[in-house]
Amino acid sequence: MATIDVDNLPYPDGDFYAFEDLLTDKERDRLHEIRTWLAAEVKPHAADWWNAGEFPHHMIPKIAELDVMSPVYRQGYSNLFAGLCHAEVTRADTSFATFLGVHDGLFTGSIEALASEEQKAAWLPDIYAMKKIGAFGLTEPLGGSDVAGGTRTTARRDGDNWILNGEKRWIGNATFSDWVVIYARDVEDNQVKGFLVDTKTPGYRATKIENKIALRTVQNADIVLDNVVVSDDFHLKGANSFRDTNKVLKVTRLAVAWQAVGQQMAAFDVARKYAVERHQFGKPLASFQLVQEQLVKILGNTVSSLGMMVRLAQLEDLGQAKDEQSALAKAFTTARMRESVALGRSILGGNGIVTDYGMAKIFADAEAIYSYEGTYEINTLVTGRAITGVAAFV
Repeated sequence: MATIDVDNLPYPDGDFYAFEDLLTDKERDRLHEIRTWLAAEVKPHAADWWNAGEFPHHMIPKIAELDVMSPVYRQGYSNLFAGLCHAEVTRADTSFATFLGVHDGLFTGSIEALASEEQKAAWLPDIYAMKKIGAFGLTEPLGGSDVAGGTRTTARRDGDNWILNGEKRWIGNATFSDWVVIYARDVEDNQVKGFLVDTKTPGYRATKIENKIALRTVQNADIVLDNVVVSDDFHLKGANSFRDTNKVLKVTRLAVAWQAVGQQMAAFDVARKYAVERHQFGKPLASFQLVQEQLVKILGNTVSSLGMMVRLAQLEDLGQAKDEQSALAKAFTTARMRESVALGRSILGGNGIVTDYGMAKIFADAEAIYSYEGTYEINTLVTGRAITGVAAFV
């Protein structure tokens, strides 16, 4: 049997259908620059951060210098470029991608989509420079999928101020963020509104959620708001109903679907490398038909997920993407991801359950992606409503 050259495998980036060729030369060069940076600065340390359950705060200035913030809104890149970049970050480390997804997607996206022009001018420069780190407070201890109509956190107008009371849960970055966008129900008109809250404000408290089995590097927190006073100047002027909030979620749901693509790329990278390096019965695992079938299944899942996301990115660029299309993408890609990471873990056998070999972390982190930004079930029902005209939520 011919010797396998582990350092020169075919399709080294796993781009089996050459989707990167759809990018402009400038975008492709930039993507490769980011990929190289991630390989040097993030991937070698990701397991250590994950095992320790600690966030690498020293990396924030380095990310700021890389200048990856708001590639579409601020830098004018295509949605395809932005999506492939997010997949690449996930490929290197899902926790790192989630940190960026919260700060650059949910938090910054809320400001970009819902703040007034004056508010944007005042806030966005420090946000883009990562001098101010943000969090996104929507999910509650008793409100996840039903938070649209069941937000318990309240906002009461008091002259030129608002008084916020309530609790939030699973809020990424919240243990160290400078700001958090809090969505609360106005007691006067019963509509969900958005507020930029300084985390040093009296009455605000964030406590880290411990004992997670996924995204351990991400600092998720429980938040308590006890008569937190927020000036009306910090009420996001375009955030006056949950319909407004959904403008942000539509975009970030796509970002999570891109994470599912990146997670499958990571699983393919680790599983293929292991299969060609690991020997059983005197020959590489990759020489066995059943192992090749598993690798091809992971690749097929990745390619089909990527193809869906490429088309959706094109629709986003045209301004034609719909909520139900984002919902289907999130449901489909995360379902394929779940299968892919399970196959990858199987290929590694016992070594697939320790973080030393990479796959255990990929396998565990996939469970968080599967659930956040709308569960598989809810996104399936959103799509089902779109194709039948019948809502089946209750």
